[in-house]
Amino acid sequence: MTVYAQSLRVSVSNKTMPLEFELAPGRKIGGNNPCFIIAEIGQNHQGDIQIAKDLIKVAKDAGADCAKFQKSELTFKFNKAALARPYTSKNSWGKTYGEHKEFLEFSHDQYQELQEYANQIGIYFTASGMDEKAVDFLHDLGVPFFKVGSGDTNNLPYISRTAEKGRPMVVSSGMQSLDTMKKVYNILKEKEANFCFLQCTSAYPLEPEDVHLRVLETYRKEFPDIPLGYSGHESGTTITLGAIALGAKVVERHITMDKSWKGSDHEASLEPDELKDLVTQIRILERAMGGTVKEMRACELPTFNKLGKSLVAAKDIPSGTVITADLLAVKVAEPKGLAPEDIATVIGKRSTRAIEYDDSIREGDVTE
Repeated sequence: MTVYAQSLRVSVSNKTMPLEFELAPGRKIGGNNPCFIIAEIGQNHQGDIQIAKDLIKVAKDAGADCAKFQKSELTFKFNKAALARPYTSKNSWGKTYGEHKEFLEFSHDQYQELQEYANQIGIYFTASGMDEKAVDFLHDLGVPFFKVGSGDTNNLPYISRTAEKGRPMVVSSGMQSLDTMKKVYNILKEKEANFCFLQCTSAYPLEPEDVHLRVLETYRKEFPDIPLGYSGHESGTTITLGAIALGAKVVERHITMDKSWKGSDHEASLEPDELKDLVTQIRILERAMGGTVKEMRACELPTFNKLGKSLVAAKDIPSGTVITADLLAVKVAEPKGLAPEDIATVIGKRSTRAIEYDDSIREGDVTE
């Protein structure tokens, strides 16, 4: 399968800094590129491939960039005892945890069918490889990038072997410490991988006080040469928009057809209209973020021309008069005069002409 090329890099203080990189063919993240929005279907398809396709279409119609699933090779992810454990939860699809997971797990052929459908309607398709065998399958399937779920982020052998595949990686950080994230960063740098970290708290649903969006600020200091993002499990869209305002370049949110459906992830997922609203609001917020230079904008000129104030004569000022503060006032004037902020440069100067009461003080009206 194709291994996507490494992005352009520049040398900075003996380190390589990716200015941006291609996460999926034709779609870069980082820099000034728009946020890459992942619609996490996970296993919210209820084991039904038609529902899975419907959710891919929901992601596409909402304007998300990518539809993502979760792929496991169960005997590689779980030991025998874990698979045999009785599972009596209200969310169970089987008597044991193994039966439950088997019910929700699509086959290799079904994954190929889903990928073909995503390609057909024009949305990127990938999955979290939940074990190394699943990563091998996804690599052979040709996904554009690997998503590392929080449960595997401290699985350092997995991180290393996944990076060796040569594909970009998106790494969630739920349940992890900063020390662990530094270890992951160093491994991925050593492997010359293109990757980003997502701030994440692994609770479903997630309460606002447990989100800790300011971790993104910590990551920006510790890992200044990689894009950052956010994987959220909260209700609503407000917190995700906050992540965008803090510079998230990748956002991942779970989606569902119905929050009341059976399954632990549905309650923390977005329904179709919510996803569409989130994508719309992200794109509006990105436009609003703008640049870092504070200056008068072109769109403000009509307001400035109508209401912007100027220095005017508070009384008649004969030619040759030394200007004092009591001779000046600030008003909306026609024509425009000197800006009020320039008043200190006018006081103490001499008038070069006779200025009538209420007339604008203009360039050239005062001199040393």
